[in-house]
Amino acid sequence: MSVTTPDFAKPAPRGLCTDCGVSRMTNPGACGAACQFIKPDYPGLEKQVHGRASADPFFGVQQAMYRAALKKPATGAQWTGITTGLAADLLAKGKVDAVLCMVPDESDRWAPRPAIITQAEDMQQARGMRMGYAPLLALLEPAAAAGHKRLAVIGIPCQVYALRALEQKLGLERLYVIGTPCSDNTTTANFHGFLARLTGAPETVTYLEFRADYHVELRFEDGSQRLIPFLKLPLSDLPRDFFPLTCRTCVDYTNRLADITVGYMAGEGDQWLIVRNARGREMLDGLGDLVSLQAPGTRGNRRSAVKGFIENTRLAAGGLPLRRMPDWLRPLMAWLQPRIGPRGMEFAKARLEMKAAETVLHLRREEPAKMKNMVPDHVWKLTAKYDLSPQDDETRAD
Repeated sequence: MSVTTPDFAKPAPRGLCTDCGVSRMTNPGACGAACQFIKPDYPGLEKQVHGRASADPFFGVQQAMYRAALKKPATGAQWTGITTGLAADLLAKGKVDAVLCMVPDESDRWAPRPAIITQAEDMQQARGMRMGYAPLLALLEPAAAAGHKRLAVIGIPCQVYALRALEQKLGLERLYVIGTPCSDNTTTANFHGFLARLTGAPETVTYLEFRADYHVELRFEDGSQRLIPFLKLPLSDLPRDFFPLTCRTCVDYTNRLADITVGYMAGEGDQWLIVRNARGREMLDGLGDLVSLQAPGTRGNRRSAVKGFIENTRLAAGGLPLRRMPDWLRPLMAWLQPRIGPRGMEFAKARLEMKAAETVLHLRREEPAKMKNMVPDHVWKLTAKYDLSPQDDETRAD
């Protein structure tokens, strides 16, 4: 069987945790050194992974950025299929023995389930978006037991941070890391509740995406499509704990420790790639003429949007930012936002500054003792221009 989805014992609940999988391994105590939410060392791990630390607080170490798309989009892909395409190419060329990634749970198309894939054609099972938590890194031990010494891993930032922290002890011959940006994750059950607020037939939704044109796109089993402006989303109606504190305090939205990051924020309708090192370049070059590449664009001004987001987050006093506005104004603002709002690289920078500010405000309110160890310097650099600077007890002594 080329797709293996092991079962893992459920660990005891802990505080700031996205269940990356380390706590389910033979040595759960490794969490102390590997967890992004304890005392992350991004400069140190950037030097280990990329050969140098980054001076760029927005995007981290990079060789190149692209607006990209597969010329022939893959059926069932969330965008065009670049992420799974990169991994499939590694398997097809024998560069890796296996890929660790997520596939849909058999009982719920939206629930993620960790899988070990060893055949290129089976990467199609990993296409599409999953919402929820799943212990990806717990696959490292069964992969090793199966004799897999050359791995590719597709992961979100908190998973990739832990992977890099453990990498030198894994005994791997080769490791390729394909990262996707992440924030605002929630449980699969909460996600179903969100879908039910968007449509009267949530069980027929096959696709959901937050797009860079300020719309959420829904697709349905009958082939129909619906676009919902961000400003018309029922975010203010969601329960206070819909997004856990871990995902409201994301310090690495762009997956700084991946070899290549595949996202959407600066793609303006296409995908957005950050090639970070030689392994990332090797993976992208492997797709050759299958992928269309161009320089990302930029337009608009993000400052007022970011300032408004920060003020709403302050006023919300925890939980979700306030999003309410008079009903008569919503259609006008929904029409204006994609026309005058930041786009391309400016949109990406806006999201990163918003996430950085959200991290500071929520941690300061809910876990102030964690501020000095959990918030890295690149986050403070993003918030400084919005009068969010560290207080005396919020930075490390070292």
